[in-house]
Amino acid sequence: MAIQPADGVDNLDALYAAAEELSLDALWRIAHKVLHPEPRPAMQAYHWPWSKVRPLMLRAGELVDLEHGAERRVLVLLNPGLPGRYGTTHTLVAAIQLIKPGEIAPTHRHTPAAIRLIIEGEGAYTTVEGEKCLMQVGDLILTPSMTWHDHGNESDGPMLWLDGLDVPFVRSLETIFFDPYPDERQPVGKPVDYSLRKYRAGHLRPSWDRPRGAGAPLLTYRWSDTATALRHLAEVELSPHDGAMVEYVNPHTGGYTLPTIGCAAQLLPAGWRGRPHRHTASVIYHVVAGHGTTVVAGQRFDWAPGDCFTVPPWSWHEHACAPDADAYLFVLHDEPILAPFGLLREEAQPGPAV
Repeated sequence: MAIQPADGVDNLDALYAAAEELSLDALWRIAHKVLHPEPRPAMQAYHWPWSKVRPLMLRAGELVDLEHGAERRVLVLLNPGLPGRYGTTHTLVAAIQLIKPGEIAPTHRHTPAAIRLIIEGEGAYTTVEGEKCLMQVGDLILTPSMTWHDHGNESDGPMLWLDGLDVPFVRSLETIFFDPYPDERQPVGKPVDYSLRKYRAGHLRPSWDRPRGAGAPLLTYRWSDTATALRHLAEVELSPHDGAMVEYVNPHTGGYTLPTIGCAAQLLPAGWRGRPHRHTASVIYHVVAGHGTTVVAGQRFDWAPGDCFTVPPWSWHEHACAPDADAYLFVLHDEPILAPFGLLREEAQPGPAV
């Protein structure tokens, strides 16, 4: 059957107008917008100083009551390059949460996975699927997707921690689900810190235990263990870009902590300076201890304990530690999203550090 040309379409302008009416566009007009030589991230490198964030968070503790509508007392780190997208990066969001003595942040669950990195305080907990996980400064606590979780503070002081979630990524897939629990607290059905006691060695597991699915069997990673591993690594080998750096792993698989969220920690020796590199992963840094400087695409961030800052994908960046003491950084990244699809790429800048 002969193909009939569209009536009245006798020039390019008419072709484009007719295509627009059918929600069509010509690839030859838009290819340069979607296919380019290298990534052009919308997110920006940005720095949140703890000296400014902490007072605001404590003031929120005075003004916002968890018992009257505010289920979580949280200030979100919103990237200025991503307006309206509720993200610290295009895939991850970080936030600071505060819970006061005697308070309970009620039980709920959601499809976005979450992590907690404890910044300040002692004596609070997160209960995840019936396991009460005690919080200590520097600890990493996981909340896998669709697991019931609540927080409580049994101490006499405020608890502050960093939340990290894959909300922007899950939203982009249109798969957000959220369920409230019928009661404020879920029952604790396991010994306190059950998974920590079971898997603390990391490289060992009970012989009867068999990996099942992509779930995270270990929920709590003690900072004391992480810091010890970093110091031992620093004694024998350093990355030219990241100093001593370790990845938190799933003890069942040896892979990333969660299917969509990667967590790591770095030790930068006193006076150390790294070489620039870049990668396709987006990164959120939190300063656990020490002082230093990170330069991202020519933008300099002088950081101190408690600060957070971001590195966009494919952005040259380099770290340097102040000469007075070692620095420790917690690293939140989206490598687990990229790696299965062959989208993880890294490049080092040749020559010595500048």
